[in-house]
Amino acid sequence: MSTRREFLAHAGGIGLGTLFLPHLSSLVRAAEADRFRHSDDVIFEPVRTDGLALISYFVGDKKSGTAAVIDPRRDVEVFLELAAKHKLKITHALETHIHADFVSGSRELADRTGTAKVYASVEGGATYGFPVEPLRHKMQIDLGNITLTVLHTPGHTPEHISYLAAEKTAKDKPWGLFTGDFLFVDAVGRPDLLGTENTEWLAKILFQTIQKGYAGLPDAVPIFPAHGAGSPCGSNIAERDSTLGLERAKNPALQFKDEAKFIDWLLFSQPPVPYYWPRMKKINAAGPEVLKGLPKVEWYSPKGFKGLVEKGDVQLIDNRQMLAYAGGHIPGALNIGPKADLSMWAGWMLDPDRPIALVLGKEGDLPEVLRWFIRVGYTTFAGVLRGGMDAWIQEGLPLDTIPTMTVHQVRKTFPTKDMQLLDVRLPVEWDMGHLPGAKYIFLPELAKKLDRLDKNKPVVVYCASGYRSSIATGILKQHGFTVYNVPGSYKAWTAAGYPVEKPKVAGRGTDTERS
Repeated sequence: MSTRREFLAHAGGIGLGTLFLPHLSSLVRAAEADRFRHSDDVIFEPVRTDGLALISYFVGDKKSGTAAVIDPRRDVEVFLELAAKHKLKITHALETHIHADFVSGSRELADRTGTAKVYASVEGGATYGFPVEPLRHKMQIDLGNITLTVLHTPGHTPEHISYLAAEKTAKDKPWGLFTGDFLFVDAVGRPDLLGTENTEWLAKILFQTIQKGYAGLPDAVPIFPAHGAGSPCGSNIAERDSTLGLERAKNPALQFKDEAKFIDWLLFSQPPVPYYWPRMKKINAAGPEVLKGLPKVEWYSPKGFKGLVEKGDVQLIDNRQMLAYAGGHIPGALNIGPKADLSMWAGWMLDPDRPIALVLGKEGDLPEVLRWFIRVGYTTFAGVLRGGMDAWIQEGLPLDTIPTMTVHQVRKTFPTKDMQLLDVRLPVEWDMGHLPGAKYIFLPELAKKLDRLDKNKPVVVYCASGYRSSIATGILKQHGFTVYNVPGSYKAWTAAGYPVEKPKVAGRGTDTERS
């Protein structure tokens, strides 16, 4: 019996979800009734960053007029607005660890406020290329009537720390545990971000920290992780209110008593590591450039924009909805559409050293699109097309198109020897079910694996919704393939009740080879 099967048998024995333990419902009621809460003098506001599934936290004390931000994103205006709203002064920009999935906003926050200092862990030998206030295990941070106690919780990274929040008048009833990327709802942080040579020992440290890191803390304390559902910082992260007691009872990672079985299960389940994460690590350790706001971008007339693109040293990104892109776009444009997921897919797909030329759906979209880019370190922009594609078309400039196929047409067409059906989703998505007869290439690896496709046969591409497959069609088009996108993709296919295939055995999450 494999280690993975042993775990599944173990999980089946103790149950999952709301059935995880027979006494879970009573535990939930007890936790809610007994939940440790802060007083009205405490200001507490989570700030979610979609696309990255990042959750930052604004914590303030009315009496002292001070506030801290835990794990701030790079576009810090939201925190400045919260400080103004509550009439508080931000004095602390607090990091739980050196982040890999986004550019930290701590330095930006310190610069923009003039009052905040950056606080970061120096446990595990962590060093920084910019001034930080060093934090170590058991140190306390004073925010008026709020005390944040530092807890060293290594495993995801060597320096990782958590913050235990309590009011000085109720030190025995902490009202929040900020767990960073160590503990999530239903998951724990991945230990494989510092290279294969460090993965095994970090996984062992993670197991030890799970056993001892929060020993003695009450079950009723609410946990506030740095990421929710959709983040690849852990496997199968859920997003809901939770407490330390609920995680102790039902988080799959916290049920293991055997280190070897835990490590095998943990490493088997992790999704692929995004290519841009090592770059984020380096930026955050060295010290992100202080932008002082959003980058300035020049607007170009259609003919001026055409000249800019023809120079060949820019990355042309069409930010419109996939059907608009399919209907007509500038030749050579890559479609990364108008949603916060742009942050992650720009990170996966684009070269950080080449300037970006933008085509927008509406000119007013620019500030939000720039926020999505700067969160993952893209700050150099060649220009934006003034008037959008309407202006481009009216000037009689060249257009390219991407034909589409509905899921119903795909159903009628395949199987066929005349076309190829391509799935570009995550490996775990393929394992959970895919269209019959499809080939698999993980989207970020598509350009490297074009030799697996027959250039003489059209390629019909799908993902979960059509967003990622639209990116894929642009890549294939650039390399001379005839392509079709499938709007709605897998979601539409299953909604129509069409059959899916599943592999007999699921593959390792980080292994992108599937058949």
